[in-house]
Amino acid sequence: MQTTDLFIKNMVCPRCIKVVKTTLETQHFTVQDIQLGKAVVEGTLTEQQLQQVALGLQAEGFLLIDDKKQQLIAGIKSIVVQTVHHSELDEMKENFSTLLAGKLQKDYHYLSNLFSETEGTTIEQYIIQQKIERVKELLVYNELSLSEISYKMGYSSVAHLSGQFKKVTGLTPSQFKQLKAPERIPLDKL
Repeated sequence: MQTTDLFIKNMVCPRCIKVVKTTLETQHFTVQDIQLGKAVVEGTLTEQQLQQVALGLQAEGFLLIDDKKQQLIAGIKSIVVQTVHHSELDEMKENFSTLLAGKLQKDYHYLSNLFSETEGTTIEQYIIQQKIERVKELLVYNELSLSEISYKMGYSSVAHLSGQFKKVTGLTPSQFKQLKAPERIPLDKL
């Protein structure tokens, strides 16, 4: 059976997957697979059906991506978000460049150049931003020590984490923890 791959921007969490799946099923499409940034539906969609899907997704805050380069960018972002926010980083055995190249079946240098040209920042900076947002989340939860957070997030030391955190946020992790209402950035805005 024929399938259609739909590449979707702004999917950043399991709840997003649920909303996209519900949106597609409400429009009577059979979803075969869904993950951050991508849904696979049965059949070949017409232009009218694609427009219907795009409007339904847009109503929920998502964008349907049809440009191949934008699909790669969305793929990079989805893999980074999935790895940083929804998996155990301390179990990750390969670096991001190998992970991205393997999952997207493209040369990492090509991906890196495309990302930089399109997004105005490097993949490495994007990864750092995501990791810092995850560190903020872990600090707010107050369940792990800074040393445990440092290990979990793959930093070589607490000093390395603290230095990077201060460079990105302007605060040390302990200063951030003391804030009454710590500011966090939604993942789809990074």
